[in-house]
Amino acid sequence: MRPLKQVLALKRWVVMVLVSGMLSLISTEAASQAVPGAPSHLKIGIVSFLSGAAASPFGIPSRNAAEVLIEVINAGKAPAPYDKPGIGGVPIRAVSIDEAGGADKQVAELRRLVLDEKVDLVIGYISSADCLAVAPVAEELKTLTVLFDCGTNRIFEEKSYKYVFRTKGHQIIDNVGAARYVRKVKPNLKTIAGINQNYAWGQDSWATFRDSVLKLKPDVRVVSEQFPRLFAGEYSAELSALLAARPDVIHSSFWGGDLEGLVIQATPRGLAEQSLLVLTTGDTMLPRLERDIPPGVVIAARGPHGALAPKSKLNDWFVNIYKDRYGVRPVYPSYHMSQALLGVKAAFEKAIAANKGRWPTIVQVIAAFEHLEFETPSGPIKMVLGKGHQGVEPSVFGITGPFDPATGEVKLTNVIEFPAECVNPPEGMASEDWIKRGFPGAKCP
Repeated sequence: MRPLKQVLALKRWVVMVLVSGMLSLISTEAASQAVPGAPSHLKIGIVSFLSGAAASPFGIPSRNAAEVLIEVINAGKAPAPYDKPGIGGVPIRAVSIDEAGGADKQVAELRRLVLDEKVDLVIGYISSADCLAVAPVAEELKTLTVLFDCGTNRIFEEKSYKYVFRTKGHQIIDNVGAARYVRKVKPNLKTIAGINQNYAWGQDSWATFRDSVLKLKPDVRVVSEQFPRLFAGEYSAELSALLAARPDVIHSSFWGGDLEGLVIQATPRGLAEQSLLVLTTGDTMLPRLERDIPPGVVIAARGPHGALAPKSKLNDWFVNIYKDRYGVRPVYPSYHMSQALLGVKAAFEKAIAANKGRWPTIVQVIAAFEHLEFETPSGPIKMVLGKGHQGVEPSVFGITGPFDPATGEVKLTNVIEFPAECVNPPEGMASEDWIKRGFPGAKCP
């Protein structure tokens, strides 16, 4: 009989041979499906908040969406038109990066991803400050970079880019849409107020909403503007001021823990009973606060996402694969990530077709991406602004109703969708000018 060590060594060798053979078969199968001239894999840097205050509501859900989507796309198990394995038969390999640390750190991380990690492209960025900082660096490095979540409208309104794209709408759709929604549900609106975080996102969101309301109904008065510091956590003074002002509508672009803290603190004081509370990022809190969300609150999802996503086979598929993996439905940052990944796949495969079935150059991919229209779980995305680099999408709003035990969330009623042509400025016009001029060219229901 052989000694035990020899038997164990032989077993390990057999296992190694079998595993090696399986990997070889998988590699051969993938290569046989890849187009001529294709690389062995497409390496994508995925950047989102994995630590800090933005991780739980935004970063982790978006990273989770990337993880499950890449796995399913690589396996060729996505529905049409995304059912071909990988991208042109080439498997995706992801490198995840934490967005925490500020704009300077993200610029350094982008350089490291491109120069050291040798990524082929980057999908990332939740913070508007990070997007503004990395966009010119991506251009310098000549690296395809797809912004998946940040909200600032300045990216393509202030500069033109060749290598940078954004596959979602910017903050203008949230707040112009919110103004149009309250104008419909409160036709006799007379007073508005706002409570927004005291930094660029909060200030810009409030300014867009306020100016849009005043343009739609010039006799409206602004009775209170509250700007607590970011991550303040406690809002008793601001809530007292709002309760005293008694506005018809209160706008807030609060997000994450600040949003949940605001709702939890405002509910027992009856703020939502006194005023119509409009929460432009409210979708993320629906599966978290469950029964603790009062009725009569206006909820948005920064587009047709999350609880406000359209009914479709593609959306059903996305919700199912996400819930099966993570035990909760995807919120709007997850949808934004799906738009970026599916947009990249659609652009590459359009470029392959245009290149007569051969693997395209990055310049050919960029040409295919510009003015692309592609399907997503949120409906079609059209890359029509920013010379074909900025996507547009509709804006959707609903009002919280009773709790639904079947979904574990409150129901949304009085849902209204404003088409992309209603809430986005036309190509070549800055958003502020568009609002000041009374939304020229807007096509609204």
